[in-house]
Amino acid sequence: MRWDNLTITAEEQARLPGYREPAVVRHFDAPEALDTRFYEVRAKSALNQVPKQSRMPFRWTINPYRGCSHGCVYCFARPTHIYLDFNAGRDFEREIVVKVNVPEVLRAELGRPSWKHEHVALGTNTDPYQWVEGRYKLMRGIWEAMRDAANPCSVLTKSPLLLRDLDLMQQIAEVADFSANLSIPTIDEKAWRASEPHTPNPRARLEAVGELNRAGIPTGVLIAPLMPGINDDPRQVHEIVEAAAEAGATGISGIGLHLRGEVRGVFMEWLREYRPDLVEHYEELYQRSAYLPRNEQERLMAMLRRAPSRPPSAFRRDPRRDYGIMEFTRDEPARRRPRDRPTERPPERRPAEEQTSLF
Repeated sequence: MRWDNLTITAEEQARLPGYREPAVVRHFDAPEALDTRFYEVRAKSALNQVPKQSRMPFRWTINPYRGCSHGCVYCFARPTHIYLDFNAGRDFEREIVVKVNVPEVLRAELGRPSWKHEHVALGTNTDPYQWVEGRYKLMRGIWEAMRDAANPCSVLTKSPLLLRDLDLMQQIAEVADFSANLSIPTIDEKAWRASEPHTPNPRARLEAVGELNRAGIPTGVLIAPLMPGINDDPRQVHEIVEAAAEAGATGISGIGLHLRGEVRGVFMEWLREYRPDLVEHYEELYQRSAYLPRNEQERLMAMLRRAPSRPPSAFRRDPRRDYGIMEFTRDEPARRRPRDRPTERPPERRPAEEQTSLF
C-alpha cells in the first residue's frame, strides 16, 4: 500500500461491525496522534446517498474517515460512532476508521453507466482534512477521480490542509462545478481552544479562504455553530464577517447549535467544566428540542443581518434557503462554464449553498 512506509509503533488487527475483513490498527509515532488508533478498512462503497426526506441541498456524500480527531465538543456526527461499538465521546476522537480504498472504489462507482453525475459533497460528516489525512492522502485520489469523471463536487472543512490539493481543485473546476467552504465558528482564542481543541487556528482558515478565492476556487465561510453566550458576541461575529468579506468569500452563513442524540451529553459535560454559569440557561434553551427556540434563532439571524461588513452591494440574502439561520451570497459576474461537462446533471447551485447546515 502507498502508506506502508508510515512510521508506526505497533500494528494489530480488530474486527469492526459492518466490515467483513479485520481492520489493521495503526498507532502513529506523532504528538498529534498519541493515544489514537487508526483502523484501516476496505470499504464496499464510497458514495453515500442522503435520505430523500433530508433538507440537505445535496443527495450524495463521501466520508473517507469515520471519527474525527478535531475533538469539537458540538460535532453532530458523534452518534455515528455507536454503530461501530465505540462511544460518542472520547472514542469518536481517538478511534478513527480509515477507508483506505475509497479512491479506487469511487472511481469505479463514478464510471458506472447508471451514475448521473450528481453533485457530491465532502465534509458532511467528519472532516476529510483532519490530521490523519496528512498521512494517508486519500483526498488527492478522491479529487483525481472527480476530475476524471468531470463530476460536480464541494468540500467543507476546518483545515487549511485542503490548500495542498489546490492544483486538483483547479483541474476539477475546469470540467465541473466545484466550491469549498471553511467552517469558522469563532476567532476568540479561548472559545476556539476550548470547543474545538485540535483544529487549526481559525485565522489560518480565513487565510485559506482568501488563497482559494484568489486561485479561482469559489469559497465561502460557515460561522457555525453559534452557541449562546460562548461565540455569539456580535463584535466577534462581525469581525469574522469582515475578515471573510475581505478574503473574497462567496458566501457567509451561520446556524445555531443543535444537540441531537449523544451530542447533548458530550456538550453538556463540557459546558459544566468550561462555563458552569451557562448550564441552567442551556437546559432551558434545549428543554423541549434539540434545536434553539425560534426567538433565539431570530436573534442570531438579526445579528448576522446587522453585520456592518455585509454591504448590500456585495452580498444578498438567498431566499431559497429555508433551513439555515442566515446566508448571504456574493453577487458575481457569471463564471466561465466548465469544458466537457456532462449533459445530464442536477440544476446548478450557487457555491455558498453547499453543506452549510452541518456543524
